Amino acid sequence: MTAGLPYRLIATDLDGTLLTPAETVSDRTRAALAAATAAGAVHIVVTGRAAGWARPVLDEIGYTGIAVCGQGAQVYDAGAHKLLTSMTLDRRVGRLALDKLEAELGPLAVAAVQDGLASAGLAFGPYRLETASDFSLRQVLGRDELFAEPISKLFLQHPELTDDQLTAAARRIVGDLVGVTLAGPGIIELLPLGLSKATGLAVAARRLGLRAADTIAFGDMPNDLPMFQWAAHGVAMANAHQELLAVADEVTASNAEDGVAAVLERLYG
Repeated sequence: MTAGLPYRLIATDLDGTLLTPAETVSDRTRAALAAATAAGAVHIVVTGRAAGWARPVLDEIGYTGIAVCGQGAQVYDAGAHKLLTSMTLDRRVGRLALDKLEAELGPLAVAAVQDGLASAGLAFGPYRLETASDFSLRQVLGRDELFAEPISKLFLQHPELTDDQLTAAARRIVGDLVGVTLAGPGIIELLPLGLSKATGLAVAARRLGLRAADTIAFGDMPNDLPMFQWAAHGVAMANAHQELLAVADEVTASNAEDGVAAVLERLYG
């Protein structure tokens, strides 16, 4: 920590954390962030959304800083609408992981997010996103079409397994090939091995001259766990997944009750 400033870097997840259930930022949260940044802290968004899917909401809430997107795959300058870094999933590895999963679990509904700011979403089979109305997926006729262009990640759904069950099974079956994370309802993701919100946040923090010891992080889902492990202090929302609640340094109110603001008001006045 810096003398007189509790944390110099405030890292917030978007969905289920900074955003209300209506996908806005409340006036109270805006005011708390403004007070913290006026005191000298830096706010950085760290989201599982690919940059192209994050851009509309970042623009809507007036966010112009650096954002870590795509579970750490992308560092995005929201003010300049420019990707600073981008990492893709090896498509051969992605295909192999899907083959191994389906050999044991049966047919999966699969979606892919293409690399770049366009972040086109492609779906094969009955894949359906349950959250974030501004996410769009184009149905493709064959699985090969998912891999026609570079991709940042794959999404999985199973007709019978719960999200937690599918996540655990995927880690067991292909955890040596890809990263597996649960990012939201019906959003089980396959990522480049070793990639996480923590790796992306570390890259962004270095660009800002800041460190893990300077950081307080807010989140609600298991994909926020690496960020909590990296940061000096991890704050889970009351609506968070049990896996995150179990390791958080602190639990605040839900995203519907200005949980981020409650902590920032206490720390920064």
